[in-house]
Amino acid sequence: MMEFFDRYALAHQPYKNGNWCYEDGLLYRGLECLHRATGEGRWLDHIVRLADAQIGAGASLSGYDPSDYNIDNVMAGRALLYLYTVTGDATYWTAAERLVDQLATHPRTQSGVYWHKLRYPWQVWLDGLYMGPPFQIGYGLRSGQDQLVADSLAQVSTALDMTYVPETGLYAHAVDEARKQIWAHPDTGHTEAHWARAIGWLAMGLVDIAELVGRDRFAPLKDRTQALLSRIEQLRQPEGLWLQVMDQPDLAGNYQESSASAMCVYALLKGKNLGLWNGDVEGLLDRLISQTITGDAHQGWTMGNLCHVAGLGFYEGRYRDGSAAYYVSETLRDNDIKGIAPLMMAVATTLSKAEAPALARV
Repeated sequence: MMEFFDRYALAHQPYKNGNWCYEDGLLYRGLECLHRATGEGRWLDHIVRLADAQIGAGASLSGYDPSDYNIDNVMAGRALLYLYTVTGDATYWTAAERLVDQLATHPRTQSGVYWHKLRYPWQVWLDGLYMGPPFQIGYGLRSGQDQLVADSLAQVSTALDMTYVPETGLYAHAVDEARKQIWAHPDTGHTEAHWARAIGWLAMGLVDIAELVGRDRFAPLKDRTQALLSRIEQLRQPEGLWLQVMDQPDLAGNYQESSASAMCVYALLKGKNLGLWNGDVEGLLDRLISQTITGDAHQGWTMGNLCHVAGLGFYEGRYRDGSAAYYVSETLRDNDIKGIAPLMMAVATTLSKAEAPALARV
């Protein structure tokens, strides 16, 4: 796997023509996890090479417009905090502060949670709980601004309350507080079906936050995280992966989706290490790799069955209604970073057993 990851990073082309984005940030996070786990300089070299190309004069970020109020754009800021920590180069810290400035005026729901994007008003998506809080918490810990940590923890707790679906024991992909979206249930504001990658974003965000803030501070979120990880394990298919629509095995066209599966494996492995889940991790990673990766060192490797993109609302002439039929209709793409990066994180988690203070993991 290490040779695959190294080749992947070497060949990586910026996801959105070099503009600052979460997709590239995911790769940086995967490489960061490998660097932390192994100490090998090649992983850090990849992050520096790729991230530096997106940082311009005055620590500007390529293509980044804070007035978009896009929570996705904040996620890649975790790499800036890591690069500042390991290199001491103030440029990375200054660049991270640009993202913090966005959050200072980012629109919120009446319940106090960041909107997913300015163009998605009054909406909280599970994706955003991975994109925003871990960065804000990391910055708050590193800068000594505890109010940022407390605010993020409160937002995550509120968002869990807003999106929980008791009938399934899972969380809705999104909730519309204003109940204005066609996809929103008139009573709950929820989307209809459980998209596995949305659950994956949430699970990854929760275990990363737990690692950042430590056991005592994570206590208010602990029970809900444990319950989610147990529910995820229950929905694992006999082949070892998770379905695109997570809880509907009889749905026509449903399939085992690789990015969500990698996210779930990472969250379970990290949850086990943190004492948040007591299930059996034996074979989790091996089954993920054997079921999703084909090829070899000579021919090259391919991670298949990756949902390229799924969202909600109008996009490129199509209305995405959050139904089960919609999620299984989205296109697939090989070797997409949204699957490769969580796989990197999962592999790194099996290598990293060391305990360290929270600040060192920022």
